[in-house]
Amino acid sequence: MTPLQRNVLAAMAIATAVLLSACGTPGAPQPPSLNLPDIVGDLAAVREGGKVSLTWTMPKRTTDKLPLKSDVEARICRREDAGVCEPVGGAVTLPPGNKASFDDALPQALASGSPRPLRYFVELRNRKGRSAGLSNEAVVIAGQAPSAIDGLQAEVRKDGVILSWNPQGEPSAVRLQRKLLTPPPTKSHERLLTPPSEPLEEDLIVDANPQVSRAIDRNVHLGESYEYRAQRISRIAIEGKTLELAGEISPALRVDAVDVFPPAVPAGLAAVATAGDGGLETAIDLSWQPDTEQDLAGYIVYRREGDTGWQRVSPSQPLAGPAFHDNHVQPGHTYRFAVSAIDQRGHESAHSSEVEETVPSP
Repeated sequence: MTPLQRNVLAAMAIATAVLLSACGTPGAPQPPSLNLPDIVGDLAAVREGGKVSLTWTMPKRTTDKLPLKSDVEARICRREDAGVCEPVGGAVTLPPGNKASFDDALPQALASGSPRPLRYFVELRNRKGRSAGLSNEAVVIAGQAPSAIDGLQAEVRKDGVILSWNPQGEPSAVRLQRKLLTPPPTKSHERLLTPPSEPLEEDLIVDANPQVSRAIDRNVHLGESYEYRAQRISRIAIEGKTLELAGEISPALRVDAVDVFPPAVPAGLAAVATAGDGGLETAIDLSWQPDTEQDLAGYIVYRREGDTGWQRVSPSQPLAGPAFHDNHVQPGHTYRFAVSAIDQRGHESAHSSEVEETVPSP
């Protein structure tokens, strides 16, 4: 081996040793985790009367993106204007990742007076009492809330549910909350494929008018049961936003929308007589305007002669269509006819207007 070859091999050995030693050298030391719970970013607040309800989601990780392994202490505070964020109640301990809620009963000073913004925050602390900071702010309106609604009543009619309450003379709108108590039973796969026939919960707003103390809910379905609640609401513009100040919600009122209403009275009844000559049948043909109600079972035809009582002349089963052929009449006789409609529950309407027809003599 030449001297040059020995020098090259020696250099390669030194380089290999350097590389191998570098692989075992630890990197720069990392700072220890502060174990600070991540900041809440979805705090929301709703005020009803003298109570403010807060909701938020507890984080699952720390600010270092490490999983939280134990419950976290949450503290609530509220602030007026630029003042100090005053603590509300004591600390609560909550598990990571859970939905959280908190109710704040407002003191009289905040539940009265002119409308003004009131800001809420939640702060999460670790076991050493350290925090990464306050959450997003959730703003409600402090001040005098609209009065509670009392005397809520309901009357079921064929065209809907009439709701009424005691007037207070306040220029505030009214929210009516309706909940369906009898949702149709469906299997899980059917629920995914078929939308519900009506919402399980829905809000109805009555315009701000101190003279109006009633409303009609036309979107109910007869045969179902509902629950209604009501509250007065005021919409207030503050800091470029329109916020809602709601009064206390009324107790629940159950309404069973029982269908005891007959179909509409048939209209447009007409009669045409046919004389029994030339091979024609002696008869009177009746027709009227069709009823379009969904639960209609059919029609019943009545006939009388002179001042005698009404007699049913149509078959025992209701007629499916708005027409009837009466061939049990006599030439030279005058008859009066009336028609009623009947639904699938057996509720029969009043008689239609009478029509009179005379059968010609042959």
